[in-house]
Amino acid sequence: MEYIGLYPMWYEPGVGSGWVVGLIATIHVLFSHTAVGAALFFAYLATQASRRNQPELLEFIKKYGLFLLVFSYVLGSITGPGIWYSTTVASPRGISALIHSFVWKWATEWVFFVIEVVGVYMIIYLVGKVDRATHLRISIIFGIASYGTMLIIIGILSFMMWPGKPEWFTEGGYLNGFYGANTFAQLAMRTAFMFTMTAVVGGVVAGAIKDAAFKKEITRKLALLGMVSTVAGGLLLQWYMATLPESAQVIAENRLPEWFAMSLVVTLGGIFAWFAATWLQPRLLTPSIAMGMTVAVLVFGLWPEEVARESLRKPYVAGQYVYSNQVIARDVPGLGIASEIPLIERQGFLPSQVFVPDNLREVTAHNALEAGRSLALTTCSNCHSLSPTGMRPLANYFGGNSDVAMVKTYLQGALGTGNTIYMPHIPLNDDEAYALARFIVSLNAPASPQPVVRTAAAAAPIKE
Repeated sequence: MEYIGLYPMWYEPGVGSGWVVGLIATIHVLFSHTAVGAALFFAYLATQASRRNQPELLEFIKKYGLFLLVFSYVLGSITGPGIWYSTTVASPRGISALIHSFVWKWATEWVFFVIEVVGVYMIIYLVGKVDRATHLRISIIFGIASYGTMLIIIGILSFMMWPGKPEWFTEGGYLNGFYGANTFAQLAMRTAFMFTMTAVVGGVVAGAIKDAAFKKEITRKLALLGMVSTVAGGLLLQWYMATLPESAQVIAENRLPEWFAMSLVVTLGGIFAWFAATWLQPRLLTPSIAMGMTVAVLVFGLWPEEVARESLRKPYVAGQYVYSNQVIARDVPGLGIASEIPLIERQGFLPSQVFVPDNLREVTAHNALEAGRSLALTTCSNCHSLSPTGMRPLANYFGGNSDVAMVKTYLQGALGTGNTIYMPHIPLNDDEAYALARFIVSLNAPASPQPVVRTAAAAAPIKE
């Protein structure tokens, strides 16, 4: 007997493990992108302060930097490890795929991050304590190091959608996996939007400036940065979408809600209008309103975009070879990896799992419901909630259907053939398909499940 080393599945019943990861990651994007954008903005302001002899610009850097210490570097240092923890327990093989492919890239990113953390303290606490030329050099190094972290992380995120070059599958090599058209398109798009976030969050600090003339100057700088970056980000989004693989294009056309594109346009339009208003009337900018705009960008901009990006790479979680439910879906000769689908076809899914209890390895009339729940946890719960709430509740996809045979037929058609582009190819045998169908039907009445009448087609394979 051969086994597939799938770890026990972490399942959060309230919202689903996927949404827990998504919530943490989306908040972290706000913190991290603001920090990188601010680092480059600080380099610009330090240059202006040196050339125009404007020490007040250095004071603004100091105030904005102090705010970032809590907003981005303290809170970001909480959500960052939160991403590592939640993704490791929710998608251990996905994280393993990234580490095995990019461990040295990640190590390099951590070096840049150390420079970034040291740099933010230096540009804050050395204002007025070193000459402006020295402070400018520190600001430039800080900006370059910050952007270096973003470049590396974007390359890894792009690999999760699609390896940079097709040669990666046969030859391996992190350069083949890292650099591709999608990498640079996503980097350009996120660079634009990170300046948008920097401008929005910067308003929290700028709104508290007492000097009316200086507040007007800073507010207009932030507004101009925000307007340009918002327009650029919207245009670069089109480039990014054009670099997505064909499967992602199909998912975008068929799985994203019809209102999604319009909601993005409305969100970008609203953000642009806000910046335009503060450019025309700087007195409109107050810390409380700027904080409200920050929350609006998080809820109406970042969250939908991150959810859509995660959806577009389905059914994979990394490199177009690791399914969201952790099964290896294809051969990757470059890494010496073999698909696990043939093994599942030969032995069945339950007998192939190391951590499945012995009493569930063979589906019987007595354990079918429990075996179905085990299958649902392993094969479905990374993308679907098994409760009425949370991420894509599984029961909702069957319209309250109580016909086990019909659900079983659908499962074998959707999962067993691999022809449903959004779903993984999991060739369940007849017993397993029946057990999973039995469990899905039971979700319609979880409090008091009714006996399910088995038709001949559904009951035939089950052993008494």
